[in-house]
Amino acid sequence: MLLTISTTSRPATDLGYLLHKNPSSNVVVELSWGTAHIVYPEARDDRCTVALIVDVDPISLVRSHRGLGGDDSLLSQYVNDRPYTTSSLMSVALVKAFSTAMAGRSKERPDLVDVPLNLDVHLPTTSCRRGGQFIQRLFEPLGYEVEIAPIPLGELVLEPGDSDLYDLTLRGEVTVKSLLSHLYVLLPVLDDGKHYWVGSDEVDKLLRQGDAWLGDHAERELIVRSYLRYDRDLTDQALTRLIGDELTDAQTTDAQTTDAQTTDAQTTEPLTSPASGPKVDSMQLSARRLQAVREVLHTRGARRIVDLGCGEGRLVGELLGERGVDYVVGLDVSNQALKRASAHLHLDTMTPRQRSRVELLHGSITYRDRRLLGFDAAVALEVVEHLEPSRLGAFERNIFGFACPGTVVVTTPNAEYNVLYPHLGANEFRHRDHRFEWTRDEFSRWCQRLAQEYGYGLAISGIGGEDRELGAPTQMGVFSR
Repeated sequence: MLLTISTTSRPATDLGYLLHKNPSSNVVVELSWGTAHIVYPEARDDRCTVALIVDVDPISLVRSHRGLGGDDSLLSQYVNDRPYTTSSLMSVALVKAFSTAMAGRSKERPDLVDVPLNLDVHLPTTSCRRGGQFIQRLFEPLGYEVEIAPIPLGELVLEPGDSDLYDLTLRGEVTVKSLLSHLYVLLPVLDDGKHYWVGSDEVDKLLRQGDAWLGDHAERELIVRSYLRYDRDLTDQALTRLIGDELTDAQTTDAQTTDAQTTDAQTTEPLTSPASGPKVDSMQLSARRLQAVREVLHTRGARRIVDLGCGEGRLVGELLGERGVDYVVGLDVSNQALKRASAHLHLDTMTPRQRSRVELLHGSITYRDRRLLGFDAAVALEVVEHLEPSRLGAFERNIFGFACPGTVVVTTPNAEYNVLYPHLGANEFRHRDHRFEWTRDEFSRWCQRLAQEYGYGLAISGIGGEDRELGAPTQMGVFSR
């Protein structure tokens, strides 16, 4: 088995510091069923490549791990593709070879651990029984450019043709730690089998390596089931720990669902303001946000629109009532939210013509997804504040850099306005799932940076009754091309 990781991020030889392996040394790692060799075919300032070569001894593998999967005949235990194709054996080799890097530690370059690098990964013989599209479904949402080429069966095979093996190349701007965690979890999923017995400790390993990304992955349930070899009890245990809040209908508050649908009672405008006197406005703030977004999209002439973090689908429903809107997609990472959206929109009783105009998709706003391409407009209605600050960059690259809709509308609370809410204490957010709330200046600087970096025009405005000193309760940025 062979795995190579290359970088062109200068100085490229810093890859050796991140992996804790000196490019000038050839490292040998002993495994219970073989040997792993770590070498550097090239180590220059402009490009560095590390190769992990895993030599599998079939006899040792059979003696140390019973149950290789597939045919259990005596011959197949010794004569199989395990020494040559990427599988869970490679995951074990990764842990043994790069354990320090996977833990996110670098003694010589600690400042580089969380820095994304331009990385190319090559796996020349990758086993995937579900086909090439499945490889794309696993890796593209994580931000990788995926290149796959089927490896045809040789002429000596009774029925020559394409096999379940692929020459796989991944390219992306990710941290080394993230790359290794992605490979560790997903390689056994591609092969759909493990060479060793799976117990409860595998749940801990899975959640440890997938903590930063697995919960948001659109294929998370399938990944968990396959990784745990379809053990129902272990799968339920892992999913409960990974997305426990989503499993309880009454407490579903996903990190990427909009609080515009779930916290109306907390975001209605206060009836009085010590700064500017009485305010008389019976319209709830959530309704004013929906109206403001509809007006923007109508002015821009958007016909194909995606609602990012659609929650219960209120904006989707509003847009379906707009003349001139051809197609509306609601995207959310919460299956429970999508079920509620389906019920709210009455999808099961829609006419065929109306049903063809709407679609609900399970997915994440922080992972590259080809389904987000080709839209006139994208809306993130009270969504970004639910993201961890460390994930904002992924959201920016995915929506503004990859999906590139003609118009992007972002709304978020104005933190300065919070003092007017009597139920909020000092330094409290409007919702318990908010990771941050921006002042007007902070939001403006974020919007201006994105507009400049990705080539959008920008207009910033407030939504709701405006206080002379504190501004409006909601701030909206409209990015347009």
